[in-house]
Amino acid sequence: MTAGEPSRAEIRAFVRAHHPDVGGDPDEFIAGLEELRRRAGPGGGPEEDSTRYDGPVTFVVTPKGVIGRVRRWRGKRRREPRVR
Repeated sequence: MTAGEPSRAEIRAFVRAHHPDVGGDPDEFIAGLEELRRRAGPGGGPEEDSTRYDGPVTFVVTPKGVIGRVRRWRGKRRREPRVR
């Protein structure tokens, strides 16, 4: 982090104080965010990282109800202990 770059705590404090959902002015909030992004520089923040959320999405279907609970319980009972 460089001298003029905002810290994560500073950004969070700004958002808590000026967000429109807590009574802040929307125009002031937008202007403040633009200022913080400008100070962060190019690529400064997770919203600038284009590779962060590009991974494949996997959905897992698990059994529900009593049958699912019994299968999970039996699976836990039959596996090796984590600590020896």
